[in-house]
Amino acid sequence: MKDIERAHLSWDDWDELHDPRPEDTEFDAVVASAMSRRGFLGRVLAMGSGAAVMGTGLLNSTSAQAATTRFAFTPIPIATDFTIHVPEGYNWAPVAKWGDALFSDAPDFDAVTGVTPQGQARAIGENTDGMELFNVGGRQVIAVNHEYANTGTNLPRTGGEVTSLEDVTLLQNAQGVAVFEVAEGPDGWQIVVDSDLNRRITHTTPMTLTGPAAGHDLLKTGADPEGLTVLGTLNNCGAGKTPWGTYLTCEENFNGYFGSTDARFERSDAFARYGIGLEGRYAYEKFDARFDLSQTPNEPNRFGYIVEIDPADPTSTPVKHTALGRFKHENAACAVAPDGRVVVYMGDDERGEFMYKYVSDGVYTPGGDTSDLLVNGQLYAARFNDDGRGEWIALTPEATGMDAAEIAIHTRIAASAVGATTMDRPEWVAVNPVAVEGYCALTNNKNRAVKANAGGDDTPVNGPNPRAENTYGQIVRWYPEGDNHAAVDFTWDLYVMAGNPSVHGDAYAGSDNVNVGNMFNSPDGMMFDSSGLLWIQTDGDDSNEDGFAGMGNNQMLVGDPVTGQIERFMTGPNGSEVTGITWSSDRRTAFVGIQHPKAPFPDGEGSLARSTIVAIKRDDNAVIG
Repeated sequence: MKDIERAHLSWDDWDELHDPRPEDTEFDAVVASAMSRRGFLGRVLAMGSGAAVMGTGLLNSTSAQAATTRFAFTPIPIATDFTIHVPEGYNWAPVAKWGDALFSDAPDFDAVTGVTPQGQARAIGENTDGMELFNVGGRQVIAVNHEYANTGTNLPRTGGEVTSLEDVTLLQNAQGVAVFEVAEGPDGWQIVVDSDLNRRITHTTPMTLTGPAAGHDLLKTGADPEGLTVLGTLNNCGAGKTPWGTYLTCEENFNGYFGSTDARFERSDAFARYGIGLEGRYAYEKFDARFDLSQTPNEPNRFGYIVEIDPADPTSTPVKHTALGRFKHENAACAVAPDGRVVVYMGDDERGEFMYKYVSDGVYTPGGDTSDLLVNGQLYAARFNDDGRGEWIALTPEATGMDAAEIAIHTRIAASAVGATTMDRPEWVAVNPVAVEGYCALTNNKNRAVKANAGGDDTPVNGPNPRAENTYGQIVRWYPEGDNHAAVDFTWDLYVMAGNPSVHGDAYAGSDNVNVGNMFNSPDGMMFDSSGLLWIQTDGDDSNEDGFAGMGNNQMLVGDPVTGQIERFMTGPNGSEVTGITWSSDRRTAFVGIQHPKAPFPDGEGSLARSTIVAIKRDDNAVIG
């Protein structure tokens, strides 16, 4: 397959094309038992999950909530055009676009040819995703992921083909992370060019390994015989912020960067479990031996982790924390337990994979030593029971039959071994700052009750994943036992099931807090604001055809966890994903990412499309988050 053809596939479709999962006809009976919309809601009540008491949107009508809404905006309709829309009384403007200079020695972005490989290392990267804002001595500093490359856009000189090491270098420099200072002036928010805090982290930046897998034989290579230093971070998707003020960037679809120039290379069962095959998405293996499995077979084991970056120290070395497991990390949501232990919630973004939690051994003390908190601790996988209860299962050597390093490297295999619940692509996790509860966006899963996951685990319809062939997604919510995020037990319910009530009259219409005016599909990014409202971003089908008719472009909605009300706040340009949100220190600006838009966004006719971070403000400059 040509590089330009690969570039138009989503990561999920790319995986399935190159590593298809086996059909499993044993699920036919489960598919046939898919319940009606009202039947599903009745089942939620019968489970005794506490939904009626806890105020889930499944049991509330949005029309009845209108009089008590906490939303400071008038909801907007769908859009299908190529720009951004926000409510009346709000405004938006670009802040940072692909190719914008972080340093004055970076060449200007060329509307037709884009950027040079060397210039890209000194400029904003491609496909912004998860991000966080940090207050560093009163200065506003954004750390943002650059998830992947679009070869058709990023390599216009070659028509999207990867033809040389120079092309590979450009793509490697277009991805990773950017850390940069921003400041608000008379012309709005802008990058502070040449700030001493500005930094680019790419596929070649040196990083340190910590935790149980550091130094393991499976992480050693000829260039790193000790297995302690890795070059680069790959496919950085969601993000997180630690209580001590560092940035967590999450490696997701790392498998697609590796291939083999030797067609006789036989991949291991572990490689198959992670979708690592003979053909890479970007043809790195043809020009950079580090990504050639036939030459460096351990290199893929060095990716798929969470990386910690200090935004206040541009000279610091990023740290890959193997104790948090290796899988397709979406984001990392941190909480502090009552006894001071640090909890990190994580999702593995692939159909039929699992949700995880890490609990530190040590306790967090403001101003104290934090160097061990993401190094030593216990990793868990989630099991959701149909009775509305669940438990976090410790991934220990006794439970899995694997040693600590193997659990850290082959975490999916460990979670399968303990019978964790297969989920509908766990994406962002968000922790409510005003209530002890967590949320996970289960974005969609067309293989639910159709195919097993990559490890052969069945994916039947179950409590938190109640629909076969789920193309719409849902958001699951859990309440830790004893209001303690470190607890093993929890109860759960569904905050919302996305759907299309204009097309369906059953469970695929969505839950009762979904209506024709606010419907959406594929919830992905999520973040709570300081008042406890949940901001929901989508990355789904914006064709407006068939089952997605009337849904418009991808969007950002706001949800109230107390009432279940959900309303549309923003729509993105057609073809784009709305992803990543963070707020300025004074909460008067929301920074939001627009990923893989179609041309001519945002520069107008004649320019390449540019992924962009935009600033959204109220016209009266009041707080919005």
